[in-house]
Amino acid sequence: MTNDLPQHSSGRDRLSGVFSQKKIAKIGTGTTARKTELTAYFLVEESEAGVIFVQALAANDVPFGPKTEITREDLLENYLPEPQKTLSRTMASLSPTDLEIQKAVARGDKFRKRGESFTAEFEYKKALQLDMGNVRANFGIGLCYIERGEREKAGEVFERLVQLDAAFEDEHKHLFNEFGISLRKAGMHDQALDYYQRALELSPQDENLHYNMARAALDKGDPQSAARHLTACLKLNPQHEEARRFVEYLKRKQYNGA
Repeated sequence: MTNDLPQHSSGRDRLSGVFSQKKIAKIGTGTTARKTELTAYFLVEESEAGVIFVQALAANDVPFGPKTEITREDLLENYLPEPQKTLSRTMASLSPTDLEIQKAVARGDKFRKRGESFTAEFEYKKALQLDMGNVRANFGIGLCYIERGEREKAGEVFERLVQLDAAFEDEHKHLFNEFGISLRKAGMHDQALDYYQRALELSPQDENLHYNMARAALDKGDPQSAARHLTACLKLNPQHEEARRFVEYLKRKQYNGA
């Protein structure tokens, strides 16, 4: 059995999703009797207290019958996660506006990955017209501007993003990292530093933020600040290999404060 369990949308370890259970059933009688494998689907939810409940799902995915408390071990041993059904239920619960936003962002992501920056921008703008605070759309359109060297427009998106706490949550970590690296590589060092500083306010124990700030500081031409952030990084995680190599690099270059 897999233990790749879907997490609660908040990013915490609470479970929420559709799971299945397979059983062998005997159908027919006498000489026509045969065994067949049946699949039953269940809605699994974990309370804030950590109690896991399962409830059967009807053919139309509507929960029915009593909720039954089970252990996490029982869930792992006897049930399989059904990510596609979980996604379908989530999509079905969205309002028409939310659904249109998600579709526009998905199209934008697809075009951006293809290198079709202007078409991607068009799709992200559709989403932002419906929800200016949509994190994925803001990240996406900001990356389009950075890739095209439109720093003023990218700066406007940056100003929006740093006001959105949701932009720094774990579910957006990949986009967060990509955006920060893109700011730095585009020479927008002040914005990159402000961006990571905002993240640090929300996650002060994240050593990687200090490491990223060290990279941005050195690119800006401030090795002393880079050294301070590396010290902070290694204080939080003395085994951070990249930071240790970075410190050695600064020492070889004989930067003061390294």
